[in-house]
Amino acid sequence: MTLRLITAPTAEPVSVATAKAFLRVDGTDDDAMITSLIAAAREKGESLARRAFITQTLEQIFDDWPDDRLLTVWRPRLQSVSWVKYLDSNGVEHTWTDYTVDTRSEPGRIIFHSLPGDALLESGAITVRFVAGYGDEATDMPERIKQAILQLVAHWYEFRESSDVPTPIKALFIDERVVWF
Repeated sequence: MTLRLITAPTAEPVSVATAKAFLRVDGTDDDAMITSLIAAAREKGESLARRAFITQTLEQIFDDWPDDRLLTVWRPRLQSVSWVKYLDSNGVEHTWTDYTVDTRSEPGRIIFHSLPGDALLESGAITVRFVAGYGDEATDMPERIKQAILQLVAHWYEFRESSDVPTPIKALFIDERVVWF
């Protein structure tokens, strides 16, 4: 399975002004760097938490239909499914619509009522495009995640040569994971 970003968030969960207040930085000399650190910290946090923090569009690619007709969508919180497409063995693309989307479960799921009988392309045949995240605004996100982002921004701001994530901050993001098997 593969996951790829289609449309990035239009805003960050932490503003530059909030980060500057947290860092106790005055002036605008470091604004571009702080902006970059916020985006990098969100991306790293999303990777560690295996979640989308702010609304974004993603695609998940599968090789085959699920045997139990239940497909788990990575990167909770699932807001909606845009479409499910598949490639038959000849490489012809089809759209499948006989499913229900469960956004209340975490992670979200697609429940297929039926499956097409076409033979699939050998690899990467099924693509699900979906929208995920807590919402479009920073106010939609839990404060504990915003605090973890601020702590990581502060660490990277102080130790500019470092790209590591200190264990206590890493643990904050990992605590947000939803586990599925």
